[in-house]
Amino acid sequence: MTHTIREKQKLLNRIRRIKGQVEAIERALEEERDCMDVLQQLTSCRGAMNGLLAVVLEDHIRTHLADAEPAGEHGSATEQMIEVVHSYFR
Repeated sequence: MTHTIREKQKLLNRIRRIKGQVEAIERALEEERDCMDVLQQLTSCRGAMNGLLAVVLEDHIRTHLADAEPAGEHGSATEQMIEVVHSYFR
């Protein structure tokens, strides 16, 4: 993912926020907080992960699929993208 270097700090900031959200979920479970509080934190974390996924996917599409080259060591760019999308929905 060398092309993400330009956005590296933004991506790291996002992942650190997600890490904080996951830690908050852990604390909520340890403290036996109300189910609704935990569910809200879980959905917030999932939304943050989906947002990060969208940014990285978009960059991948713009960088690798816009001018897709013939198949490389990991198959064609299109096949790679299909594999990523399928794995996301498993």
